Amino acid sequence: MDAVRVIGAGRAGTSLARALSAAGWRVDGVLGRSDDLTHAATGVDLLVIATPDAAIAAVAASVEPMPTTLVTHLAGSLGPDVLVPHPRRAAIHPLVSLADVETGPAKLDGAWFAVAGDPAAAEVVEALGGRWRVVADDERAAYHAAACMASNHLVALLGQVERVAATAGVPLEAYLDLVRGTVDNVAALGPARALTGPVARGDWVTVDRHLAALDDRERAAYVAMVDAARRLLQDEEARACR
Repeated sequence: MDAVRVIGAGRAGTSLARALSAAGWRVDGVLGRSDDLTHAATGVDLLVIATPDAAIAAVAASVEPMPTTLVTHLAGSLGPDVLVPHPRRAAIHPLVSLADVETGPAKLDGAWFAVAGDPAAAEVVEALGGRWRVVADDERAAYHAAACMASNHLVALLGQVERVAATAGVPLEAYLDLVRGTVDNVAALGPARALTGPVARGDWVTVDRHLAALDDRERAAYVAMVDAARRLLQDEEARACR
Protein backbone atom coordinates (compact mmCIF):
# COMPACT_ATOMS: atom_id res chain seq x y z
CA MET A 1 0.00 0.00 0.00
CA ASP A 2 1.24 3.49 -0.75
CA ALA A 3 -1.77 5.80 -1.26
CA VAL A 4 -3.97 7.03 1.58
CA ARG A 5 -6.90 9.39 2.08
CA VAL A 6 -8.02 10.60 5.51
CA ILE A 7 -11.47 11.67 6.66
CA GLY A 8 -11.13 13.95 9.65
CA ALA A 9 -8.86 16.97 9.77
CA GLY A 10 -8.33 16.97 13.53
CA ARG A 11 -5.18 16.20 15.47
CA ALA A 12 -5.22 12.43 14.94
CA GLY A 13 -6.09 12.46 11.24
CA THR A 14 -3.72 15.27 10.32
CA SER A 15 -0.88 13.78 12.38
CA LEU A 16 -1.29 10.37 10.73
CA ALA A 17 -1.47 11.91 7.25
CA ARG A 18 1.75 13.83 7.85
CA ALA A 19 3.49 10.81 9.37
CA LEU A 20 2.58 8.57 6.43
CA SER A 21 3.64 11.29 3.99
CA ALA A 22 7.02 11.47 5.71
CA ALA A 23 7.24 7.67 5.39
CA GLY A 24 6.84 7.93 1.61
CA TRP A 25 3.10 7.42 1.19
CA ARG A 26 1.03 9.50 -1.21
CA VAL A 27 -1.57 11.38 0.82
CA ASP A 28 -4.52 12.07 -1.46
CA GLY A 29 -6.27 14.64 0.68
CA VAL A 30 -7.58 15.12 4.21
CA LEU A 31 -11.36 15.50 4.02
CA GLY A 32 -13.52 17.50 6.42
CA ARG A 33 -17.17 17.81 7.38
CA SER A 34 -18.20 19.81 4.33
CA ASP A 35 -16.66 17.43 1.78
CA ASP A 36 -18.60 14.88 -0.28
CA LEU A 37 -17.43 11.51 1.06
CA THR A 38 -19.19 9.27 -1.45
CA HIS A 39 -16.07 8.37 -3.42
CA ALA A 40 -13.54 8.76 -0.59
CA ALA A 41 -12.44 5.11 -0.93
CA THR A 42 -11.84 5.38 -4.67
CA GLY A 43 -8.30 5.57 -6.03
CA VAL A 44 -6.44 4.86 -2.78
CA ASP A 45 -5.16 1.77 -1.01
CA LEU A 46 -6.11 3.00 2.47
CA LEU A 47 -8.95 5.15 3.75
CA VAL A 48 -8.63 6.30 7.36
CA ILE A 49 -11.69 7.54 9.23
CA ALA A 50 -10.31 9.81 11.95
CA THR A 51 -13.57 11.25 13.27
CA PRO A 52 -14.97 11.14 16.82
CA ASP A 53 -15.95 7.59 17.78
CA ALA A 54 -19.69 8.25 17.69
CA ALA A 55 -19.52 9.41 14.06
CA ILE A 56 -17.45 6.55 12.62
CA ALA A 57 -20.29 4.22 11.64
CA ALA A 58 -22.29 6.96 9.91
CA VAL A 59 -19.22 8.25 8.07
CA ALA A 60 -18.29 4.74 6.93
CA ALA A 61 -21.84 4.14 5.69
CA SER A 62 -21.70 7.33 3.60
CA VAL A 63 -18.67 6.09 1.63
CA GLU A 64 -19.16 3.85 -1.39
CA PRO A 65 -17.31 0.55 -0.73
CA MET A 66 -14.38 -0.42 -2.92
CA PRO A 67 -13.31 -4.08 -2.94
CA THR A 68 -9.56 -3.39 -2.79
CA THR A 69 -9.45 -0.40 -0.42
CA LEU A 70 -8.68 -1.02 3.23
CA VAL A 71 -10.94 1.17 5.39
CA THR A 72 -9.84 1.74 8.96
CA HIS A 73 -10.59 3.91 11.95
CA LEU A 74 -8.40 5.15 14.80
CA ALA A 75 -10.74 4.49 17.74
CA GLY A 76 -9.31 2.54 20.64
CA SER A 77 -12.51 1.08 22.06
CA LEU A 78 -14.17 0.02 18.79
CA GLY A 79 -13.52 -2.90 16.49
CA PRO A 80 -13.73 -3.10 12.69
CA ASP A 81 -17.45 -4.03 12.64
CA VAL A 82 -18.49 -0.35 12.74
CA LEU A 83 -17.02 -0.06 9.23
CA VAL A 84 -19.60 -2.36 7.57
CA PRO A 85 -20.35 -2.54 4.61
CA HIS A 86 -16.71 -2.13 3.54
CA PRO A 87 -15.27 -5.56 2.66
CA ARG A 88 -11.75 -4.75 3.87
CA ARG A 89 -11.83 -3.10 7.26
CA ALA A 90 -9.56 -2.71 10.25
CA ALA A 91 -9.04 -0.79 13.49
CA ILE A 92 -5.67 0.91 14.02
CA HIS A 93 -5.35 2.76 17.33
CA PRO A 94 -2.11 4.65 18.06
CA LEU A 95 -1.13 4.32 21.70
CA VAL A 96 0.15 7.89 21.92
CA SER A 97 -1.18 11.23 23.11
CA LEU A 98 -1.64 13.53 20.11
CA ALA A 99 -1.93 16.95 21.71
CA ASP A 100 -1.24 18.92 18.52
CA VAL A 101 -0.47 18.42 14.82
CA GLU A 102 3.04 19.86 15.11
CA THR A 103 4.38 17.17 17.46
CA GLY A 104 1.91 14.42 16.53
CA PRO A 105 3.70 12.99 13.46
CA ALA A 106 6.95 12.47 15.37
CA LYS A 107 5.08 10.71 18.20
CA LEU A 108 3.57 8.25 15.73
CA ASP A 109 7.02 7.30 14.46
CA GLY A 110 7.90 4.04 16.22
CA ALA A 111 4.78 4.05 18.43
CA TRP A 112 2.76 1.13 19.71
CA PHE A 113 -0.58 0.46 17.97
CA ALA A 114 -3.54 -1.82 18.69
CA VAL A 115 -4.80 -3.42 15.48
CA ALA A 116 -7.73 -5.64 14.55
CA GLY A 117 -9.37 -6.88 11.39
CA ASP A 118 -7.64 -7.01 8.00
CA PRO A 119 -4.01 -8.20 8.44
CA ALA A 120 -2.83 -5.35 6.17
CA ALA A 121 -3.36 -3.03 9.14
CA ALA A 122 0.04 -4.19 10.35
CA GLU A 123 1.61 -2.85 7.14
CA VAL A 124 0.43 0.65 8.03
CA VAL A 125 2.04 0.40 11.47
CA GLU A 126 5.25 -1.03 10.06
CA ALA A 127 5.44 1.79 7.51
CA LEU A 128 5.73 4.12 10.53
CA GLY A 129 8.38 1.94 12.16
CA GLY A 130 5.83 1.10 14.82
CA ARG A 131 5.06 -1.92 16.96
CA TRP A 132 1.64 -3.54 16.99
CA ARG A 133 -0.47 -5.96 18.93
CA VAL A 134 -3.78 -7.52 17.88
CA VAL A 135 -6.53 -6.56 20.32
CA ALA A 136 -9.76 -8.45 19.69
CA ASP A 137 -13.15 -6.75 19.65
CA ASP A 138 -14.19 -8.05 23.08
CA GLU A 139 -10.91 -6.83 24.60
CA ARG A 140 -10.81 -3.34 23.13
CA ALA A 141 -12.86 -1.59 25.82
CA ALA A 142 -10.48 -2.83 28.54
CA TYR A 143 -7.47 -1.97 26.38
CA HIS A 144 -8.77 1.55 25.82
CA ALA A 145 -9.65 2.02 29.49
CA ALA A 146 -6.01 1.24 30.32
CA ALA A 147 -4.90 3.77 27.70
CA CYS A 148 -7.08 6.44 29.29
CA MET A 149 -5.62 5.63 32.70
CA ALA A 150 -2.08 5.88 31.34
CA SER A 151 -2.67 9.23 29.65
CA ASN A 152 -5.86 11.11 30.56
CA HIS A 153 -5.94 10.06 34.21
CA LEU A 154 -2.26 10.87 34.59
CA VAL A 155 -2.93 14.38 33.30
CA ALA A 156 -5.79 14.76 35.78
CA LEU A 157 -3.53 13.51 38.57
CA LEU A 158 -0.86 16.05 37.66
CA GLY A 159 -3.56 18.70 37.73
CA GLN A 160 -4.14 17.69 41.34
CA VAL A 161 -0.39 17.84 42.00
CA GLU A 162 -0.38 21.40 40.64
CA ARG A 163 -3.28 22.46 42.88
CA VAL A 164 -1.92 20.88 46.07
CA ALA A 165 1.65 22.03 45.46
CA ALA A 166 0.42 25.59 44.94
CA THR A 167 -0.85 25.62 48.54
CA ALA A 168 2.79 25.13 49.60
CA GLY A 169 4.07 27.76 47.16
CA VAL A 170 5.78 25.20 44.90
CA PRO A 171 5.23 25.19 41.09
CA LEU A 172 4.29 22.07 39.12
CA GLU A 173 7.59 22.36 37.23
CA ALA A 174 9.46 21.33 40.39
CA TYR A 175 7.73 17.94 40.34
CA LEU A 176 8.13 17.03 36.68
CA ASP A 177 11.60 15.49 37.00
CA LEU A 178 10.15 13.33 39.79
CA VAL A 179 7.40 12.21 37.40
CA ARG A 180 9.87 11.43 34.61
CA GLY A 181 12.13 9.51 36.98
CA THR A 182 9.18 7.51 38.27
CA VAL A 183 8.14 6.52 34.76
CA ASP A 184 11.73 5.48 34.05
CA ASN A 185 11.69 3.34 37.19
CA VAL A 186 8.46 1.65 36.16
CA ALA A 187 9.96 0.91 32.73
CA ALA A 188 13.05 -0.62 34.34
CA LEU A 189 11.52 -2.40 37.34
CA GLY A 190 7.77 -2.75 36.81
CA PRO A 191 5.08 -0.93 38.84
CA ALA A 192 5.34 -2.89 42.10
CA ARG A 193 9.13 -2.61 42.50
CA ALA A 194 9.07 1.04 41.43
CA LEU A 195 6.65 2.03 44.19
CA THR A 196 8.22 4.20 46.90
CA GLY A 197 6.81 6.53 49.55
CA PRO A 198 4.72 6.11 52.70
CA VAL A 199 2.37 3.37 51.45
CA ALA A 200 5.31 1.24 50.30
CA ARG A 201 6.87 1.72 53.76
CA GLY A 202 3.63 1.14 55.64
CA ASP A 203 3.92 4.65 57.10
CA TRP A 204 0.25 5.34 57.80
CA VAL A 205 1.05 8.20 60.18
CA THR A 206 2.42 10.18 57.23
CA VAL A 207 -0.61 9.25 55.11
CA ASP A 208 -2.86 10.62 57.86
CA ARG A 209 -0.84 13.85 57.97
CA HIS A 210 -1.28 14.22 54.22
CA LEU A 211 -5.03 13.75 54.52
CA ALA A 212 -5.24 16.33 57.28
CA ALA A 213 -3.38 18.85 55.11
CA LEU A 214 -5.52 18.38 52.02
CA ASP A 215 -8.55 20.38 51.00
CA ASP A 216 -11.76 18.37 51.29
CA ARG A 217 -12.08 18.29 47.47
CA GLU A 218 -8.65 16.64 47.11
CA ARG A 219 -9.02 13.85 49.66
CA ALA A 220 -11.12 11.39 47.66
CA ALA A 221 -8.58 11.16 44.84
CA TYR A 222 -5.70 10.82 47.32
CA VAL A 223 -7.49 8.02 49.21
CA ALA A 224 -8.28 6.24 45.92
CA MET A 225 -4.59 6.29 44.94
CA VAL A 226 -3.52 5.09 48.39
CA ASP A 227 -5.91 2.15 47.96
CA ALA A 228 -4.49 1.50 44.46
CA ALA A 229 -0.93 1.54 45.84
CA ARG A 230 -1.90 -0.83 48.65
CA ARG A 231 -3.48 -3.23 46.14
CA LEU A 232 -0.31 -3.10 44.02
CA LEU A 233 1.72 -4.23 47.05
CA GLN A 234 -0.78 -6.91 48.03
CA ASP A 235 -0.88 -8.33 44.50
CA GLU A 236 2.92 -8.45 44.41
CA GLU A 237 3.04 -10.21 47.78
CA ALA A 238 0.47 -12.75 46.60
CA ARG A 239 2.52 -13.48 43.48
CA ALA A 240 5.66 -13.94 45.57
CA CYS A 241 3.89 -16.53 47.74
CA ARG A 242 2.82 -18.72 44.83
